[in-house]
Amino acid sequence: MKNDLLLKGTASMTSNHRIRLNSRPVGAPTAENYLLDEVPVPSPGEGQVLLRTLYLSLDPYMRGRMSDAKSYAKPVEVGDVMVGATVSEVVESNAEGFAAGEIVLGYGGWQEYSVESTGHLRKIDPELAPISTHLGVLGMPGFTAYAGLLEIGQPKEGETVAVAAATGPVGSVVGQIAKIKGATAVGIAGGPDKVAHLRELGFDVALDHRAGNLKQELRESVPQGIDVYYENVGGAVFDAVLPRLNTFARVPVCGLVANYNLTKLPDGPDRSGALMGQVLTKSLLIRGFIQTEFAERLTPQFLTDMSGWLKEGKVRYREDIRPGLEKAPEYFNDLLTGGNFGKMVIAVGAES
Repeated sequence: MKNDLLLKGTASMTSNHRIRLNSRPVGAPTAENYLLDEVPVPSPGEGQVLLRTLYLSLDPYMRGRMSDAKSYAKPVEVGDVMVGATVSEVVESNAEGFAAGEIVLGYGGWQEYSVESTGHLRKIDPELAPISTHLGVLGMPGFTAYAGLLEIGQPKEGETVAVAAATGPVGSVVGQIAKIKGATAVGIAGGPDKVAHLRELGFDVALDHRAGNLKQELRESVPQGIDVYYENVGGAVFDAVLPRLNTFARVPVCGLVANYNLTKLPDGPDRSGALMGQVLTKSLLIRGFIQTEFAERLTPQFLTDMSGWLKEGKVRYREDIRPGLEKAPEYFNDLLTGGNFGKMVIAVGAES
């Protein structure tokens, strides 16, 4: 498949626009938490390449990296460029095996140009699929769905798999892999358009958590209960799903986007006792994970499986590609509140 891509001109490659963390947000990020500046384009050192960002991925994990609270990854320091996966063009190479004009998957962050060492870069074949998909279905979100579902959820034929944020780049792949493995796929999303899209993707059950009656709809539409619940959201959605979990259900915990902007615990009674009671009496497995723990072992098989499923039409994807690096803060808040429809990607140096 040839990728149709119009690259912006590079004749005046003198300045690099970038977005840095200006201060740590309290609650939802605001414009004051970011600083857009302009610096000279950097030069690559020995074993490095200069990359021009074509596409920048926006992902919920970035909210955690803006905080200095202890977590699985080092926080972005105030003053540093915001982190993020990128699809980029090699502009200049001082590294063996990389040549100008090649397209790579890297981690250039919220900026137009970056200098990176080549150890973690992955070359992209533009003929395989649109290059932006390496930030989604063929990239970290797709791998997160694949590894979390198959390694922790371990769905079996005839079981029921439910997933929250089901039209997102992770959730949509979870449901489609569940179908490939012979399971019933239950998708939970926000809004009628997203629910309709779940049906287009082949989900057996599609529910709107914004309709206000998710608990009742789960009782009526999933009377057999849930064997695997892939958690992306937390909050009220988890509260509705918990009573429907079957004995020996598995819960891969990928994200808790409903909580990312909270500055304190939600109001209300302590429900940890009720949760642990369910864990005990139903022998539940609730396992948090970060996709990197599986990357070295599973990435080759993931790329083989996912590229095959894409070619066969067994997995489909949707992208939400938006223009303009300078609008990244606005787009990011939209992502955290569910305003995206599909994998959110910023076209920085490319128009597709």
